[in-house]
Amino acid sequence: MYSSKQSAHLRSKNYYLAMKKATLQEIETRFDKDVERFSNLDTGQATTLDAVWNMELITDAISSLYPNLEQVLDIGCGAGNYDVKLLQKVSTNPAITLVDLSWPMLDRAKARVGALTNGVVHQIKGDFREANLSEGKFDVIIATAVLHHLRDDQDWENAFRKLFRLLKKGGSVWIFDLIEQNSAPLQQLIYREKYGAYLTNLQNETYRDHVFAYIEHEDTPRPLVYQLDLLAKVGFRDIDVLHKNLCFASFVAFK
Repeated sequence: MYSSKQSAHLRSKNYYLAMKKATLQEIETRFDKDVERFSNLDTGQATTLDAVWNMELITDAISSLYPNLEQVLDIGCGAGNYDVKLLQKVSTNPAITLVDLSWPMLDRAKARVGALTNGVVHQIKGDFREANLSEGKFDVIIATAVLHHLRDDQDWENAFRKLFRLLKKGGSVWIFDLIEQNSAPLQQLIYREKYGAYLTNLQNETYRDHVFAYIEHEDTPRPLVYQLDLLAKVGFRDIDVLHKNLCFASFVAFK
């Protein structure tokens, strides 16, 4: 947990950083150009530690816990990888609602998802925080590699409250994302040094610096403990950590 002094410092730092971050239009433009990479189930998230493993874990869990799955919402769906993987594992034909900033991503996701279900596939272009979505409708919300785009504390709380309202009773949100560490020394070790070494091994130091640069420009991740506490604050129960490796974690919360 944070001390009050640490919390105040981090809030001030994150507010300052948020003022310099990429706009939604800039983020949309980058993803518009990256559809092919994000359509690959095996290599689309090469910069993300254990991406394929977590996709299997989360979709296994959803298919096991929701044998009568009817309504799925995927925010920041990208090319629809999680939905494709989930539909390969369920026996129902759930309706899938896809939300993303990028039309090219949405079009690719709808084509891939629509080939695997007789259920309705909805496309919503835009930010899920502003999207007109029915409350109490969804069995499952998938939120992978998207929440790190949230900005200040109020933005995070408003977003989590909306996720809670969108779920049916007994529904759940499944999150896999980039996270910060609670302390600056651990952030330096785990993110800069350990994750930096992982990126360097993927290609080289230039690639590492490129990834660090767009994270710095676009993202405002929060620590895992911060997010777990916030989920509880807005009403979620049975909050559980599924997996953590360095600066990436997957977790779930139920309504």
